[in-house]
Amino acid sequence: MTPRVKEWGLSSASTYPKSQRLGQTEEAHRAACDNAKGLKAFYDAIKYGPNHLMVFGGVCPSVTSIIAESLQGWNLVQLSFAATTPVLADKKKYPYFFRTVPSDNAVNPAILKLLKHFRWRRVGTLTQDVQRFSEVRNDLTGVLYGEDIEISDTESFSNDPCTSVKKLKGNDVRIILGQFDQNMAAKVFCCAFEESMFGSKYQWIIPGWYEPAWWEQVHVEANSSRCLRRSLLAAMEGYIGVDFEPLSSKQIKTISGKTPQQYEREYNSKRSGVGPSKFHGYAYDGIWVIAKTLQRAMETLHASSRHQRIQDFNYTDHTLGKIILNAMNETNFFGVTGQVVFRNGERMGTIKFTQFQDSREVKVGEYNAVADTLEIINDTIRFQGSEPPKDKTIILEQLRKISLPLYSILSALTILGMIMASAFLFFNIKNRNQKLIKMSSPYMNNLIILGGMLSYASIFLFGLDGSFVSEKTFETLCTVRTWILTVGYTTAFGAMFAKTWRVHAIFKNVKMKKKIIKDQKLLVIVGGMLLIDLCILICWQAVDPLRRTVERYSMEPDPAGRDISIRPLLEHCENTHMTIWLGIVYAYKGLLMLFGCFLAWETRNVSIPALNDSKYIGMSVYNVGIMCIIGAAVSFLTRDQPNVQFCIVALVIIFCSTITLCLVFVPKLITLRTNPDAATQNRRFQFTQNQKKEDSKTSTSVTSVNQASTSRLEGLQSENHRLRMKITELDKDLEEVTMQLQDTPEKTTYIKQNHYQELNDILSLGNFTESTDGGKAILKNHLDQNPQLQWNTTEPSRTCKDPIEDINSPEHIQRRLSLQLPILHHAYLPSIGGVDASCVSPCVSPTASPRHRHVPPSFRVMVSGL
Repeated sequence: MTPRVKEWGLSSASTYPKSQRLGQTEEAHRAACDNAKGLKAFYDAIKYGPNHLMVFGGVCPSVTSIIAESLQGWNLVQLSFAATTPVLADKKKYPYFFRTVPSDNAVNPAILKLLKHFRWRRVGTLTQDVQRFSEVRNDLTGVLYGEDIEISDTESFSNDPCTSVKKLKGNDVRIILGQFDQNMAAKVFCCAFEESMFGSKYQWIIPGWYEPAWWEQVHVEANSSRCLRRSLLAAMEGYIGVDFEPLSSKQIKTISGKTPQQYEREYNSKRSGVGPSKFHGYAYDGIWVIAKTLQRAMETLHASSRHQRIQDFNYTDHTLGKIILNAMNETNFFGVTGQVVFRNGERMGTIKFTQFQDSREVKVGEYNAVADTLEIINDTIRFQGSEPPKDKTIILEQLRKISLPLYSILSALTILGMIMASAFLFFNIKNRNQKLIKMSSPYMNNLIILGGMLSYASIFLFGLDGSFVSEKTFETLCTVRTWILTVGYTTAFGAMFAKTWRVHAIFKNVKMKKKIIKDQKLLVIVGGMLLIDLCILICWQAVDPLRRTVERYSMEPDPAGRDISIRPLLEHCENTHMTIWLGIVYAYKGLLMLFGCFLAWETRNVSIPALNDSKYIGMSVYNVGIMCIIGAAVSFLTRDQPNVQFCIVALVIIFCSTITLCLVFVPKLITLRTNPDAATQNRRFQFTQNQKKEDSKTSTSVTSVNQASTSRLEGLQSENHRLRMKITELDKDLEEVTMQLQDTPEKTTYIKQNHYQELNDILSLGNFTESTDGGKAILKNHLDQNPQLQWNTTEPSRTCKDPIEDINSPEHIQRRLSLQLPILHHAYLPSIGGVDASCVSPCVSPTASPRHRHVPPSFRVMVSGL
C-alpha cells in the first residue's frame, strides 16, 4: 500500500508550482528556481506549521544546499528526489541530507567501469566552465587516478570549444570525456567534425541527461556556426551518453507490489497531459523510503524502554532525530528505480549507457552501483571500426626487413654467379699450360676470379638484417661485408690493371732493351693495392668503427586497416664520420679505375688478343663505372626502402662481377675451343751482323718465360706492316737506280742537277726507316760495324779530307747511294719477295741479269714476324 506520509507531518521543500513539479526536465526545474520563495516557504513551515518529522524535496541546488545545511539545527532529515548537484555529497557540511536520485558524480564509477571494460587507459577531459561540470570533472580525476588511468589532457572552455578540441587532437587524445550542456554539445561536435575527431578512431563519452532528440532543437544554432546538420550528425555518430536509469529494467515486483513496467503504465495513464519527468520514479521511491524510515523509527522506539511516541518529536529532540537519521541510513529495498540503498547519504543507483546510432539513442548497457557490475547488452553497442577505438595512437614499431622471397631470388642468382666463377677457375687451372692461357697470366686470372667470388659473397651479407641475425651479429656484419666487398673489388680489378700495365711497359719500351716482367712482380703490385685497402680499413675500424644505428621514420597507417599506426624502423651501418671514410674509399677506387682506363687506352693497338685484354678491361671499367654511379645514387635515394636498396646493390654487384668475368674468360674459352693456335701464331725474325760470328736469335715463342722479347717483336710487326706498302711503291725506283749505278758507275758524275732532290727523297726514306725501332736497329747496326765500307765511289778520299763540304753535293750523293741503297734493297726485299730470307748471300736466279748477280754479299739479314 502507498504510505500515508501526510499524516506524519512530512514537509515539502519544492519551490515551483505543483503542476510543474513532476512534469518538467531538470533544466526546466533549474530555470524555475526562485531562491527567495523556496527559503520563505521552508521557514514558514518551520515557524507556523506543526512539528515536521522530515523534509521531502528540494530540486534547485541553491535552495536545497541552504536548507540542507541548516537542518542539523532542527534535527530534521531531508530527502531529495531530484537534486543531483555533487556539492551535496559533502557529509560534513550536509549530515542530514539524503537523496534517492544518484548525484552527477555517481556516473564516474560507471565511466571507470566502462573504461576498464574496453581497456582504455588514456583519456582526456573537455569541460564547460560551469561549477556543476567542474565538480564532476574533479571527482572523476580522483576516481581515475586511483585506478591507474591517465588523464593526458584536461581542457575547459566558456563559449568556443574549438580551441580546446584542437588541443585534444594535438595531444593525441582518442577517448574524450565531456561535461557540458546540450547547447554546447552541438558546438563541440561541430568543432570535432572540423578537426576530424570522429569516426573509428575516436570515442566521445558525454552526459546522457539531455532532452530527447536534443540535436533537433539545436541544429539551427549549429548551422549558424557553419556546421550543417549532416555534419553534426556525422560527428555525433557513436557517442556514448551516461546518466542514471529513470526506471529499472528488471521485471520483478517492487516494494509496492508492482513491477517497474506496471508502475510506468500507471504513471503514464494518470499524468493527464503533463509532460513526463525523469524524476518521477525517484519521487515515488522517495515516498517509500520515508515510510520505511518512519516505520523502523517507530519500531526502535517501541523496543526501547522510554515509551516515547514518534508524534512527540520536536526540533530540540536530538535523540529522536538520531533515531530517524539511523533508520534512513538502513534503507534497503527494491523500488521502481532499482535497489534503493544509501551510502553516506548517496543513492547507490543504476547508471545506464546509451549510444547514438543512426540519429537515435539506443541503450547499450547499465552499471549497477550496489554490485559494482557493468552489463553490456549483447550486439547493441556498435563501433565504426572493426574494433573499439584505441585510447591513443598505437604506435607499432616495425623493423623494415628484407623480403625473404627477394633475398632467396637474389641469393640464387649469386650462387649461379659463383658457380660460373668456379667453372672459370677450373678452366683456367686445367688449361694453364696452354699457350693461350699461359700468355694471359693464369695467376692473375685466378686473382680476378677470386675478387669476383668475394664480391658475390658480399651479397649474402648485405641481405642479412634484424629478421635473420641479432643486433650484435648485425653490427659485426657491417664491418665484414665492407671488408669483403672492398678487398674483392681491388683483387679483381687490381689483377686486370697489373696485366695491362705489363703489356704497356713492354710495348712502350722504345729502346728495344730486353725487358722481362714476371708474374711475381704483378703479384707485388696487386699486394700493394690490397695493402692500401687494408690500411684504410684498419684505420677506419680503429678510429671510427661502424655501428648499428636505428632510424625512425614518421608514422604510417596500418595497411590492414587496423586502428594503429606503424612507425618504421630501419637498421643502418653508420659511424660518426661516415662521409669522410666513404670519400676516401671512393677516391681510391676512382683513381684505380682511372689508372685502368689509361692503361687500356695506351695498349689499345697491341694486336695479340691472348696477351692483351685492354679492350675488355675498358669495357669492364665502363660497365662497372656506370653501374656503380647509378647504383650508388639509387641506393642513397632508396635508403628508407630496404628491399629496393638491397635489390639495387645486389644487382649492381652481380652485373659488374658477371660482366667482368665473362669479358675476361669467355673470349679465351671460345678461342681455345675453336682455334687454339690463332692467338699465338707469329712470324719470327733474326738478324746477324758481319762483324759478329754469333747469331743473336730471339725466341718468339709465347710459351717461353721471356714474354718481354715476344712483346717487342710484336710491336715491330705492326710497324713493319705500315712500312711495307711504302717500300713496295719505291722498290721499282730503288732497283732501277741501283742497276744504273752498278752498270755505269762513271755516269754518276753526270747526273743532272734536277735529280738531286729525287735522290735526297730516296735517302730521306732511308732516314725515315731509321726512325722506327726496327729499321733503326737494323741499319744503324750494319753501318756502325762497317763504317768504311764503300761501293763504286768515284772519289773515296774526299769523305775524310773535306768534312765540312756540302753534304748535298753530287759526290756525297753518289757516295751515299753506293753505300745505302744496296743495304736498303737487300734489307727490305725479303719482305716483298725480292730476296729469300734464308739465303746466305743475296740469291739470284740463273736467268738473272748480270747487274743482279753483281750485288756484293757483304751482310746477311733475316726478318721475322713481318
